[in-house]
Amino acid sequence: MEGSHQYITSHSGHTLPMIQCGTVQCSGQEVVERRQMEVVCLPRLPRVAVCGGTHGNELSGVYLVRELLKEKKQALKQALKEEEEEEKPLSVLMVLGNPKAVQHCRRYVDTDLNRCFTHAILNCPLSEKPPYEMIRSRDLNALLGPKGSRESVDLVCDLHNTTANMGLCFIAYSDCDWICLHIFRYLQMQLPDIPMRYIHFDVSNKESYSLDSVGKHGFAMEIGPQPHGVVRSNIYTAMKLGVQHMMDWVHFFNSGTIFEGGLVEVFTMVKNIDYPRDSETRNITAAIHPQLQDRDFCLLHPEDPLFQTFSGETLSYKGKEPLYPFFINECAYYEKGIALSLARKRRVIIPAIRVQTEEEQQADEQSCASEEED
Repeated sequence: MEGSHQYITSHSGHTLPMIQCGTVQCSGQEVVERRQMEVVCLPRLPRVAVCGGTHGNELSGVYLVRELLKEKKQALKQALKEEEEEEKPLSVLMVLGNPKAVQHCRRYVDTDLNRCFTHAILNCPLSEKPPYEMIRSRDLNALLGPKGSRESVDLVCDLHNTTANMGLCFIAYSDCDWICLHIFRYLQMQLPDIPMRYIHFDVSNKESYSLDSVGKHGFAMEIGPQPHGVVRSNIYTAMKLGVQHMMDWVHFFNSGTIFEGGLVEVFTMVKNIDYPRDSETRNITAAIHPQLQDRDFCLLHPEDPLFQTFSGETLSYKGKEPLYPFFINECAYYEKGIALSLARKRRVIIPAIRVQTEEEQQADEQSCASEEED
Protein backbone atom coordinates (compact mmCIF):
# COMPACT_ATOMS: atom_id res chain seq x y z
CA MET A 1 0.00 0.00 0.00
CA GLU A 2 1.59 3.27 -1.09
CA GLY A 3 1.08 6.42 0.97
CA SER A 4 1.16 10.01 -0.21
CA HIS A 5 0.60 13.49 1.18
CA GLN A 6 -1.53 16.25 -0.31
CA TYR A 7 -2.05 19.69 1.20
CA ILE A 8 -5.44 21.22 1.90
CA THR A 9 -6.89 24.17 3.76
CA SER A 10 -8.17 23.10 7.18
CA HIS A 11 -11.32 24.20 8.97
CA SER A 12 -9.20 26.72 10.89
CA GLY A 13 -7.81 28.28 7.71
CA HIS A 14 -4.30 26.78 7.98
CA THR A 15 -2.63 24.70 5.30
CA LEU A 16 -2.37 21.14 6.56
CA PRO A 17 -1.45 17.77 5.07
CA MET A 18 -4.10 15.23 4.16
CA ILE A 19 -2.70 11.76 4.77
CA GLN A 20 -4.06 9.23 2.33
CA CYS A 21 -3.47 5.85 0.72
CA GLY A 22 -3.66 4.89 -2.91
CA THR A 23 -5.89 2.18 -4.33
CA VAL A 24 -6.17 -1.03 -2.34
CA GLN A 25 -5.68 -4.39 -4.01
CA CYS A 26 -8.01 -7.09 -2.68
CA SER A 27 -7.29 -10.83 -2.92
CA GLY A 28 -4.69 -10.16 -5.63
CA GLN A 29 -7.51 -9.90 -8.18
CA GLU A 30 -9.79 -6.88 -8.02
CA VAL A 31 -8.77 -3.29 -7.29
CA VAL A 32 -11.12 -1.35 -5.03
CA GLU A 33 -11.09 2.39 -5.65
CA ARG A 34 -11.09 4.76 -2.75
CA ARG A 35 -14.57 5.74 -1.69
CA GLN A 36 -15.12 9.42 -1.09
CA MET A 37 -16.92 10.06 2.19
CA GLU A 38 -17.98 12.92 4.36
CA VAL A 39 -15.33 13.79 6.95
CA VAL A 40 -16.23 12.58 10.46
CA CYS A 41 -15.30 15.07 13.21
CA LEU A 42 -14.04 13.54 16.46
CA PRO A 43 -12.90 15.01 19.80
CA ARG A 44 -9.24 15.79 20.48
CA LEU A 45 -7.10 13.19 22.19
CA PRO A 46 -5.32 15.26 24.89
CA ARG A 47 -4.61 12.33 27.23
CA VAL A 48 -2.87 9.15 26.09
CA ALA A 49 -1.63 6.21 28.17
CA VAL A 50 1.11 3.81 27.06
CA CYS A 51 1.19 0.73 29.30
CA GLY A 52 3.70 -2.10 29.53
CA GLY A 53 4.19 -4.98 31.92
CA THR A 54 0.50 -5.81 32.23
CA HIS A 55 1.98 -9.29 31.92
CA GLY A 56 5.23 -9.15 33.87
CA ASN A 57 7.23 -11.51 31.64
CA GLU A 58 6.44 -9.76 28.32
CA LEU A 59 9.58 -7.71 28.34
CA SER A 60 9.45 -5.50 25.23
CA GLY A 61 6.72 -3.37 26.80
CA VAL A 62 8.45 -3.36 30.19
CA TYR A 63 11.72 -2.02 28.82
CA LEU A 64 10.03 0.36 26.38
CA VAL A 65 7.93 2.01 29.12
CA ARG A 66 11.05 2.39 31.25
CA GLU A 67 12.88 3.96 28.29
CA LEU A 68 9.96 6.30 27.55
CA LEU A 69 9.84 7.38 31.21
CA LYS A 70 13.56 8.19 31.05
CA GLU A 71 13.11 10.15 27.81
CA LYS A 72 10.14 12.04 29.27
CA LYS A 73 12.18 13.03 32.33
CA GLN A 74 15.01 14.30 30.12
CA ALA A 75 12.57 16.19 27.87
CA LEU A 76 10.95 17.88 30.88
CA LYS A 77 14.36 19.01 32.14
CA GLN A 78 15.20 20.40 28.71
CA ALA A 79 11.83 22.17 28.41
CA LEU A 80 12.27 23.81 31.81
CA LYS A 81 15.76 24.91 30.84
CA GLU A 82 14.55 26.45 27.59
CA GLU A 83 11.22 27.60 29.09
CA GLU A 84 9.32 26.26 26.11
CA GLU A 85 5.63 25.56 26.35
CA GLU A 86 3.27 24.05 23.78
CA GLU A 87 -0.04 25.74 23.16
CA LYS A 88 -2.05 22.56 23.85
CA PRO A 89 0.34 19.97 25.26
CA LEU A 90 -0.33 16.27 24.90
CA SER A 91 -0.41 14.49 28.25
CA VAL A 92 1.19 11.04 27.97
CA LEU A 93 1.04 8.66 30.90
CA MET A 94 3.60 5.83 30.91
CA VAL A 95 2.41 3.01 33.16
CA LEU A 96 3.89 -0.30 34.34
CA GLY A 97 0.71 -2.33 34.65
CA ASN A 98 1.75 -5.10 37.01
CA PRO A 99 4.92 -4.03 38.87
CA LYS A 100 4.93 -7.03 41.23
CA ALA A 101 4.78 -9.47 38.31
CA VAL A 102 7.49 -7.47 36.52
CA GLN A 103 9.70 -7.72 39.61
CA HIS A 104 9.40 -11.52 39.54
CA CYS A 105 9.36 -11.77 35.70
CA ARG A 106 6.07 -13.68 35.82
CA ARG A 107 2.88 -13.27 33.80
CA TYR A 108 0.98 -12.52 37.01
CA VAL A 109 1.18 -12.96 40.78
CA ASP A 110 -2.26 -14.36 41.69
CA THR A 111 -4.46 -14.08 38.58
CA ASP A 112 -4.25 -12.67 35.06
CA LEU A 113 -4.46 -8.86 35.40
CA ASN A 114 -5.55 -8.55 31.77
CA ARG A 115 -8.79 -10.37 32.57
CA CYS A 116 -9.70 -8.11 35.51
CA PHE A 117 -11.29 -5.10 33.79
CA THR A 118 -14.86 -6.22 33.15
CA HIS A 119 -17.57 -4.02 34.62
CA ALA A 120 -18.52 -6.83 37.02
CA ILE A 121 -14.99 -7.40 38.33
CA LEU A 122 -14.24 -3.70 38.77
CA ASN A 123 -17.42 -3.14 40.75
CA CYS A 124 -17.91 -6.34 42.75
CA PRO A 125 -17.23 -6.45 46.53
CA LEU A 126 -13.68 -7.57 47.32
CA SER A 127 -13.04 -10.59 49.51
CA GLU A 128 -11.09 -10.29 52.74
CA LYS A 129 -7.87 -11.31 50.98
CA PRO A 130 -8.39 -10.45 47.30
CA PRO A 131 -5.89 -11.45 44.61
CA TYR A 132 -3.23 -8.79 44.05
CA GLU A 133 -4.35 -8.21 40.46
CA MET A 134 -7.95 -7.51 41.57
CA ILE A 135 -6.64 -4.64 43.69
CA ARG A 136 -4.26 -3.49 40.96
CA SER A 137 -7.03 -3.41 38.34
CA ARG A 138 -9.00 -0.99 40.53
CA ASP A 139 -5.93 1.20 41.01
CA LEU A 140 -5.42 1.32 37.23
CA ASN A 141 -9.11 2.00 36.67
CA ALA A 142 -8.88 4.95 39.06
CA LEU A 143 -5.71 6.21 37.32
CA LEU A 144 -6.89 5.81 33.70
CA GLY A 145 -10.68 5.69 34.05
CA PRO A 146 -13.14 5.18 35.47
CA LYS A 147 -14.00 2.83 32.61
CA GLY A 148 -16.93 4.06 30.55
CA SER A 149 -16.82 7.59 32.00
CA ARG A 150 -16.13 10.97 30.43
CA GLU A 151 -13.11 11.27 32.78
CA SER A 152 -11.27 8.27 31.33
CA VAL A 153 -8.12 8.84 29.27
CA ASP A 154 -8.70 9.35 25.57
CA LEU A 155 -6.49 6.53 24.27
CA VAL A 156 -4.85 3.50 25.91
CA CYS A 157 -2.15 1.56 24.10
CA ASP A 158 -1.25 -1.59 26.07
CA LEU A 159 1.97 -3.31 24.99
CA HIS A 160 2.19 -7.10 24.80
CA ASN A 161 4.39 -9.88 23.44
CA THR A 162 3.34 -13.25 22.10
CA THR A 163 5.35 -16.41 21.49
CA ALA A 164 3.26 -16.90 18.31
CA ASN A 165 4.50 -15.79 14.89
CA MET A 166 2.00 -12.93 14.58
CA GLY A 167 4.06 -9.90 13.59
CA LEU A 168 2.57 -6.64 14.90
CA CYS A 169 -1.13 -6.84 15.74
CA PHE A 170 -3.69 -4.41 17.08
CA ILE A 171 -6.28 -6.18 19.23
CA ALA A 172 -9.43 -4.15 19.86
CA TYR A 173 -13.05 -4.64 20.88
CA SER A 174 -14.48 -2.50 18.10
CA ASP A 175 -14.42 -2.75 14.32
CA CYS A 176 -15.83 0.78 14.02
CA ASP A 177 -13.53 2.78 16.31
CA TRP A 178 -12.25 5.14 13.65
CA ILE A 179 -9.40 6.37 15.88
CA CYS A 180 -7.90 2.90 16.40
CA LEU A 181 -8.46 1.87 12.78
CA HIS A 182 -6.83 5.05 11.44
CA ILE A 183 -3.82 4.66 13.76
CA PHE A 184 -3.44 1.08 12.54
CA ARG A 185 -3.66 2.17 8.90
CA TYR A 186 -1.09 4.90 9.50
CA LEU A 187 1.33 2.39 11.03
CA GLN A 188 0.87 0.12 8.00
CA MET A 189 1.91 3.03 5.77
CA GLN A 190 4.90 4.00 7.91
CA LEU A 191 6.21 0.46 8.57
CA PRO A 192 5.56 -1.45 5.33
CA ASP A 193 8.19 -4.13 6.08
CA ILE A 194 6.48 -5.26 9.30
CA PRO A 195 3.49 -7.62 8.83
CA MET A 196 0.47 -6.08 10.60
CA ARG A 197 -3.07 -7.25 11.33
CA TYR A 198 -6.06 -5.73 13.08
CA ILE A 199 -7.81 -8.30 15.31
CA HIS A 200 -11.36 -7.64 16.48
CA PHE A 201 -12.80 -9.31 19.58
CA ASP A 202 -16.58 -8.89 19.32
CA VAL A 203 -17.23 -8.24 23.03
CA SER A 204 -19.44 -5.58 24.64
CA ASN A 205 -17.93 -2.72 26.64
CA LYS A 206 -19.18 -4.15 29.93
CA GLU A 207 -17.71 -7.58 29.17
CA SER A 208 -14.42 -6.28 27.71
CA TYR A 209 -11.79 -7.54 30.11
CA SER A 210 -8.40 -6.04 29.25
CA LEU A 211 -6.60 -2.89 30.39
CA ASP A 212 -6.98 -1.08 27.07
CA SER A 213 -10.79 -1.16 27.51
CA VAL A 214 -10.54 1.45 30.30
CA GLY A 215 -9.88 4.30 27.85
CA LYS A 216 -12.36 6.02 25.54
CA HIS A 217 -10.36 4.40 22.74
CA GLY A 218 -7.92 1.57 23.24
CA PHE A 219 -6.06 -1.34 21.77
CA ALA A 220 -3.38 -3.86 22.66
CA MET A 221 -0.26 -3.74 20.52
CA GLU A 222 0.79 -7.41 20.38
CA ILE A 223 4.15 -8.26 18.80
CA GLY A 224 5.87 -11.60 18.29
CA PRO A 225 7.39 -14.04 18.17
CA GLN A 226 9.31 -13.48 21.38
CA PRO A 227 9.74 -15.97 24.24
CA HIS A 228 8.38 -14.80 27.56
CA GLY A 229 11.06 -13.63 29.98
CA VAL A 230 13.27 -12.60 27.03
CA VAL A 231 13.70 -9.36 25.09
CA ARG A 232 14.69 -9.56 21.40
CA SER A 233 16.13 -6.42 19.83
CA ASN A 234 14.13 -6.69 16.58
CA ILE A 235 10.83 -7.15 18.42
CA TYR A 236 11.61 -4.34 20.87
CA THR A 237 12.53 -2.03 17.95
CA ALA A 238 9.30 -2.84 16.09
CA MET A 239 7.31 -2.02 19.22
CA LYS A 240 9.22 1.23 19.78
CA LEU A 241 8.64 2.33 16.18
CA GLY A 242 4.97 1.41 16.47
CA VAL A 243 4.54 3.54 19.60
CA GLN A 244 6.47 6.46 18.09
CA HIS A 245 4.31 6.45 14.96
CA MET A 246 1.16 6.16 17.08
CA MET A 247 2.20 9.26 19.02
CA ASP A 248 3.00 11.06 15.75
CA TRP A 249 -0.50 10.20 14.48
CA VAL A 250 -2.11 11.60 17.64
CA HIS A 251 -0.08 14.81 17.28
CA PHE A 252 -1.10 15.16 13.59
CA PHE A 253 -4.75 14.48 14.45
CA ASN A 254 -4.82 16.99 17.32
CA SER A 255 -3.13 19.56 15.06
CA GLY A 256 -5.91 19.37 12.48
CA THR A 257 -4.61 16.93 9.88
CA ILE A 258 -7.40 15.33 7.87
CA PHE A 259 -6.94 11.58 7.41
CA GLU A 260 -8.56 10.20 4.28
CA GLY A 261 -10.88 7.21 4.46
CA GLY A 262 -10.21 3.83 2.93
CA LEU A 263 -10.20 0.09 3.59
CA VAL A 264 -8.76 -1.89 6.48
CA GLU A 265 -8.62 -5.68 6.67
CA VAL A 266 -10.09 -6.83 9.98
CA PHE A 267 -9.78 -10.31 11.49
CA THR A 268 -12.79 -10.96 13.73
CA MET A 269 -12.23 -13.76 16.23
CA VAL A 270 -14.71 -16.63 15.79
CA LYS A 271 -13.59 -19.27 18.29
CA ASN A 272 -10.74 -20.88 20.21
CA ILE A 273 -9.59 -24.48 19.78
CA ASP A 274 -8.16 -26.48 22.68
CA TYR A 275 -5.57 -29.22 22.46
CA PRO A 276 -6.79 -32.82 22.35
CA ARG A 277 -6.84 -34.12 25.92
CA ASP A 278 -6.97 -37.38 27.81
CA SER A 279 -10.54 -37.82 29.06
CA GLU A 280 -9.38 -38.88 32.54
CA THR A 281 -6.19 -36.92 33.28
CA ARG A 282 -7.02 -33.88 31.09
CA ASN A 283 -3.38 -33.86 29.98
CA ILE A 284 -2.85 -32.82 26.36
CA THR A 285 -2.26 -35.68 23.95
CA ALA A 286 -1.04 -33.76 20.88
CA ALA A 287 0.94 -30.73 19.75
CA ILE A 288 0.35 -28.26 16.93
CA HIS A 289 1.08 -30.00 13.63
CA PRO A 290 4.46 -29.03 12.07
CA GLN A 291 2.68 -27.88 8.89
CA LEU A 292 0.62 -25.39 10.94
CA GLN A 293 3.25 -24.20 13.42
CA ASP A 294 4.33 -20.55 12.82
CA ARG A 295 1.71 -20.09 10.08
CA ASP A 296 -0.40 -17.50 11.89
CA PHE A 297 -2.90 -15.77 9.57
CA CYS A 298 -2.40 -18.37 6.82
CA LEU A 299 -5.82 -19.68 5.81
CA LEU A 300 -6.71 -23.01 7.46
CA HIS A 301 -8.98 -25.17 5.32
CA PRO A 302 -11.15 -28.10 6.43
CA GLU A 303 -9.09 -31.32 6.57
CA ASP A 304 -5.78 -29.43 6.78
CA PRO A 305 -3.38 -30.88 9.41
CA LEU A 306 -4.12 -29.34 12.82
CA PHE A 307 -2.48 -31.49 15.52
CA GLN A 308 0.06 -34.29 15.69
CA THR A 309 -0.55 -36.71 18.55
CA PHE A 310 2.34 -37.84 20.72
CA SER A 311 1.95 -41.28 19.13
CA GLY A 312 2.46 -39.75 15.67
CA GLU A 313 -1.11 -39.54 14.30
CA THR A 314 -2.22 -36.48 12.32
CA LEU A 315 -5.51 -34.87 13.39
CA SER A 316 -7.12 -32.62 10.79
CA TYR A 317 -9.20 -29.48 11.12
CA LYS A 318 -12.90 -30.42 11.11
CA GLY A 319 -14.39 -26.97 10.72
CA LYS A 320 -17.00 -26.26 8.05
CA GLU A 321 -15.30 -23.16 6.60
CA PRO A 322 -11.75 -21.91 6.00
CA LEU A 323 -10.62 -19.57 8.81
CA TYR A 324 -7.47 -17.69 9.77
CA PRO A 325 -5.51 -19.10 12.75
CA PHE A 326 -3.62 -16.86 15.16
CA PHE A 327 -2.04 -17.18 18.60
CA ILE A 328 -0.86 -20.58 17.35
CA ASN A 329 0.79 -22.47 20.23
CA GLU A 330 0.93 -19.36 22.46
CA CYS A 331 2.86 -20.35 25.59
CA ALA A 332 0.64 -18.40 28.00
CA TYR A 333 -2.55 -20.00 26.70
CA TYR A 334 -1.78 -23.59 27.69
CA GLU A 335 -3.33 -22.85 31.10
CA LYS A 336 -6.37 -21.31 29.41
CA GLY A 337 -7.02 -24.38 27.24
CA ILE A 338 -6.32 -22.58 23.96
CA ALA A 339 -4.12 -24.12 21.26
CA LEU A 340 -5.02 -21.44 18.70
CA SER A 341 -7.73 -18.95 17.82
CA LEU A 342 -9.60 -18.70 14.52
CA ALA A 343 -10.87 -15.60 12.75
CA ARG A 344 -12.80 -14.48 9.68
CA LYS A 345 -11.29 -11.75 7.53
CA ARG A 346 -13.25 -8.93 5.99
CA ARG A 347 -12.64 -5.41 4.73
CA VAL A 348 -13.96 -2.49 6.75
CA ILE A 349 -14.50 0.87 5.07
CA ILE A 350 -13.34 3.67 7.33
CA PRO A 351 -14.37 7.31 6.80
CA ALA A 352 -12.12 10.33 6.57
CA ILE A 353 -11.68 11.96 9.97
CA ARG A 354 -10.47 15.20 11.49
CA VAL A 355 -10.42 16.75 14.97
CA GLN A 356 -13.40 18.80 16.08
CA THR A 357 -13.10 22.57 16.25
CA GLU A 358 -13.52 24.13 19.71
CA GLU A 359 -17.04 25.22 18.73
CA GLU A 360 -17.93 21.71 17.59
CA GLN A 361 -16.50 20.22 20.77
CA GLN A 362 -18.46 22.63 22.98
CA ALA A 363 -21.67 21.80 21.11
CA ASP A 364 -20.91 18.08 21.48
CA GLU A 365 -20.29 18.45 25.24
CA GLN A 366 -23.54 20.42 25.68
CA SER A 367 -25.42 17.72 23.81
CA CYS A 368 -23.90 15.00 26.05
CA ALA A 369 -24.75 16.99 29.17
CA SER A 370 -28.36 17.39 28.01
CA GLU A 371 -28.63 13.65 27.36
CA GLU A 372 -27.29 12.89 30.86
CA GLU A 373 -29.87 15.26 32.42
CA ASP A 374 -32.67 13.56 30.49
